[in-house]
Amino acid sequence: MYRIGELADLCEVKADTLRFYEKHGLLAPSSRTESGYRVYTEADAARLRFILRAKAVGFTLNEISELLSIELDKSNRVCADVKGMVDIKLAQVQAKIAELNHFQTSLQSLSDACCGGPRSAEHCSILEALESSTERVRVEHHSHDGNQHKAHQNESHQHTHGKTIHEASGN
Repeated sequence: MYRIGELADLCEVKADTLRFYEKHGLLAPSSRTESGYRVYTEADAARLRFILRAKAVGFTLNEISELLSIELDKSNRVCADVKGMVDIKLAQVQAKIAELNHFQTSLQSLSDACCGGPRSAEHCSILEALESSTERVRVEHHSHDGNQHKAHQNESHQHTHGKTIHEASGN
């Protein structure tokens, strides 16, 4: 039997985390002492480890609740139920990675198009690209010795520092 602090220490989480899981119906103490302390069993510790592993691979609290319900009723459930949940989560993660890759490419294009110099931002290619409805980034050409500022419209395959400027607006 574990008190809340002991179980939290055993699983390397804070006691507040256990209270949070209790509040959301994922974990409940097996009993309480006469003085009101939560008491957990080894089965509760195993359930907490299950919750923590499921959370560590990206499942939400609702998804973990569903997984726990399958875990508790294994004999009446099929592997396809669990695999389906994992496959849905995997597709969501893949979509998020694709979205982040798109953000990375767009941000890199914006960064590559800007000289990053000390001059006024009045003609900053990043700000212009974000204000513009066009899909191309204007490439800044600055003389870093304080001479005249020039901005040229990016043609379809203009190169800056050996890199092609890609769509920056995300369209």
